[in-house]
Amino acid sequence: MTEQTHLELTKVTIDFPTDTGPFRALDDVNLKIGKGEFISLIGHSGCGKSTVLNIVAGLHQATEGGVILNGREVMEPGPERAVVFQNHSLLPWLSAYENIELGVKQVFRGTKSKREMREWIDHNLELVHMEHARDKRPDEISGGMKQRVGIARALAMQPEVLLMDEPFGALDALTRAHLQDSLMEIHAALGNTVIMITHDVDEAVLLSDRIVARPRERLALADDPQYNHYRSEVLKFLYERQKRPGESAADNAGAESKISTVEAPPTTDIPQEAMLRVVSS
Repeated sequence: MTEQTHLELTKVTIDFPTDTGPFRALDDVNLKIGKGEFISLIGHSGCGKSTVLNIVAGLHQATEGGVILNGREVMEPGPERAVVFQNHSLLPWLSAYENIELGVKQVFRGTKSKREMREWIDHNLELVHMEHARDKRPDEISGGMKQRVGIARALAMQPEVLLMDEPFGALDALTRAHLQDSLMEIHAALGNTVIMITHDVDEAVLLSDRIVARPRERLALADDPQYNHYRSEVLKFLYERQKRPGESAADNAGAESKISTVEAPPTTDIPQEAMLRVVSS
């Protein structure tokens, strides 16, 4: 692993038991991620994106291969990796502040005083622009606001790696756009390494370092030819992976066990076909 590599997946393979024998959900997945990099995993439903995320989180153990974070193998969940799910998973009887406080107490008990923990929770509520809803319970705030609290709860654990499983998938388009902008602001300020699963190609192109360079403005990108070129390439890649001429249904089912990432070339002189790198073969 090079000095620049923060997180590395090496030959990650996982089999799940079924009534008809083991099912291979991932096969030989390799991926290197730099510190502070924002990576999106895209692909069709059932291709193994969430399984990759769960292995990095320590919720699943790979059958073969493994994950290295900062030179140490990931064997179980840890506070240096925080997960934000599509469902905010807030406890309904607790306020926004109290939901975040649970994680903060778990991570910082013994290292932060009560006053420091209170200030830290308020700081993270401010990061997601939710300080005004500090004392409100989940049933008193909107879906987008709940997701902001869920992100604040994850950030409050001060993770090195933020893992996001379709965090905006259940939100309306306008709320989703606002949260995407907030996430870009937070990532720019904190520099966390982020791995995000999304089915939204525009979201992947907007947020991910492997596709376009920072900084970026949503309205300016709408007419940017390079942005639209990358968007077109991602859509073309996904479409061709789903409909390969001459493949049987069984072949297509096998193809769904592959995880792919999309990278931008360092210059525009690289042929278009070189822009898409399949991480697992």
